[in-house]
Amino acid sequence: MSSEYKAGNLSISIFGESHGAAIGVVIDGLPGGIKLDFDEILSYMARRAPKKDGTSTMRNEADFPEIVSGLVDNVTTGTPLCAIIRNKDQHSNDYKSVSHLARPGHADYTGYIRYNGSNDLRGGGHFSGRITAPLVFAGAVASQILKQKGIVTGAHILSINGIYDNSFDPVAINNELLETVKDRYLPLINQDVEDDMRNAIKKASENLDSVGGIIECAAVNVPVGIGSPMFDGLENRISQIVFGVPAVKGIEFGNGFDCAEITGKENNDEFYMNNGDIRTRTNNHGGILGGISSGMPVIFRVAIKPTPSIAQAQNTVDYTTKTDEVLNIKGRHDPCIVPRAVPCIEAAMNIALLSFLV
Repeated sequence: MSSEYKAGNLSISIFGESHGAAIGVVIDGLPGGIKLDFDEILSYMARRAPKKDGTSTMRNEADFPEIVSGLVDNVTTGTPLCAIIRNKDQHSNDYKSVSHLARPGHADYTGYIRYNGSNDLRGGGHFSGRITAPLVFAGAVASQILKQKGIVTGAHILSINGIYDNSFDPVAINNELLETVKDRYLPLINQDVEDDMRNAIKKASENLDSVGGIIECAAVNVPVGIGSPMFDGLENRISQIVFGVPAVKGIEFGNGFDCAEITGKENNDEFYMNNGDIRTRTNNHGGILGGISSGMPVIFRVAIKPTPSIAQAQNTVDYTTKTDEVLNIKGRHDPCIVPRAVPCIEAAMNIALLSFLV
């Protein structure tokens, strides 16, 4: 089973299951001759890997991408770039007792119907957050190509369980801030809220429960004129990939849903000249007008649901016998997905932007 994103000349296919031998990605459409920093790719992927501080799963995977094709001496060849990531720490027996039970919040039942009962249930199979590892690899590659074009992206935790970080300044986001938050253990602008967020995650874990939150992502130095109206706009492509991250349940660009509560005068961004460049004084449009980049920072926010795998007993059904059952989930699961999802959302932005530029 594979999932494919195809836009412009870029095609990305992600394959594998959470408890299979390996997961991987094929990136087609990259130009030849691009020098990639492999250490930087590994550093990028480490941001998605499980932490050892109680905020995430205890599953221990190295997430080391093995290059199969498309790269020689860290330079792209122009042929499809393929990387695989071995799965080495599976506990598949944890899923035998729930093999026919519909886990609330999971795709077990819908996958069973969609694939005629043949879907891999171990660890969520192809529906697992584990599949975001190859997505992050693709995003790390895209990030380096974008930087060569002067485009910098970044994301941070805007909230966890109602505890808020500062928001990006939608007009004056700078490269330094986007890079700085990446180096922080919890990617926050205001580190004073870190303890409160950690305590909320800890409390949820102690209660055999989980919490969700919001991630804010931005890109600066995006050229004016990228995108198209209606069905192939910049918002469309970003959203398509963002919803490839299993925990995402909502997205808003710029002022988002808040624009419904204000007037047109308040929501409109007035234009002005700034040293020969056309800019807007505010950025309620999130850097996108008519599906096309305006030259202002591209900014959006994503809602991440609480981890559906919780250790509390839950009512469900056995979808093979059509009987009511009680579910007790075993295994190693994140009490909060948000910190590890940050590089995934950033990767989605990178891939979408790159698809307009290659």
